[in-house]
Order: sequence, then C-alpha cells, then structure tokens
Amino acid sequence: MEVVLKQDVDKLGLRGEVVNVARGYARNFLLPRGLAEVATPGLVRELGKRQAQHARHEAKSSDEARAIADRLERNELRFDVTAGPTGVLFGSVTATNLADRLWETEKMRVDRRKLRMDTIKRIGRYTVAFEVFPDVVAELKLIVAPEGEDLPPEAELAEMEAQDIATAKAAAEAAGEGPQEIDEFVEDATQRPADEPAGSADALADAPI
Repeated sequence: MEVVLKQDVDKLGLRGEVVNVARGYARNFLLPRGLAEVATPGLVRELGKRQAQHARHEAKSSDEARAIADRLERNELRFDVTAGPTGVLFGSVTATNLADRLWETEKMRVDRRKLRMDTIKRIGRYTVAFEVFPDVVAELKLIVAPEGEDLPPEAELAEMEAQDIATAKAAAEAAGEGPQEIDEFVEDATQRPADEPAGSADALADAPI
C-alpha cells in the first residue's frame, strides 16, 4: 500500500515522500507510530502543490546557482545534539534536518533528494554535496557537536569511534557470530542512536511534515 512519510525513515524514504510498503508494515509499524499516513488522493495532490512551490525557489541559471554555492560554502552549519560518551547521537541528523536548517538560515527551499548525505549518527565534522543546479554542486560544511560544547579534536573523535567498534566486536564474538555477522553487527551497533537498544528501529527525525 502507498503511504506518505511524516518523518524520515532510514532505508525507506524522506519526510513527505510517497512510498509503497507492505500492508502489514504500514498497519503494524508506520501508522501506529505516527511515521506515515495513508496516501489518499487529496494528500498526494497537496504534496504536489508544495513541491511546485519549492521548485519556484530554486536557482534558475548556472550563474545564480554558483552565487548561491559560493555563499553556502563560506559558512559552517552547526547542529547541537545530545550524544553518548562514545559520540553516538541520541537521534540523528538527516537530509530533512539539513533542508530545514537551510530554510531557517538562508530562506532557501531545498529538495532533500539533492543533498547527498547518509544519516549522521555520530558527532564530528561532515561535508555534504548539494546539487544547486545540474552543473553546480556546493560543498556544505556541517559541525555536529554536543550542545553547548566544542567538538573534540579529530584524534579524540577517532579514538571514540574505535572504542565503539571494539566494544561492538567483542559483543558479537561473545555471541558466537561468524566473520560476516560480526561485521554487520559492528556496523549496526556503531551507527545506532545511543538511546536505541540492539534490534529496534532506527531513531527518526521528529520534524513535522
């Protein structure tokens, strides 16, 4: 069945997108958790109107796009977050969060699909490619740091991540997992939000549709 996502859902889609999912997944998970709503014809029409409005705010030429890219690349966008002791976020920073921030700071409507980024689940410095125009890409600089604190030095960030990986690997080995399963377990554990236990759904952005 088709649903409209009300929040970003990792590995499924971004807020406002229409996606086709299994009826059981929608009824038992997405809908009761408020992550999506049924894609009625009226709702789909309304989304189309919003997308058309957003398109009117986009750059109309390469020259205009380059001016926008130059302005964006001069600044850093900071996201204040809550994180665990090894730098894993309580939650995540998504393309939707970044698009919302660009609207707040630049009054720029951004198609989130033009932000080439994975969901951010650790503190650190990140660079996100933003396709401003077909031949113009801006490199956005992001700082994801604990609220009210400076970002630790790169060496300390690397040490925190290494500690996280070692802990996850030890847990997988203790559970008797094979090499491939250990790698998958480590990847999942080191990216999982700090407040989420193993085996549960990824944390989601809470911005409204």
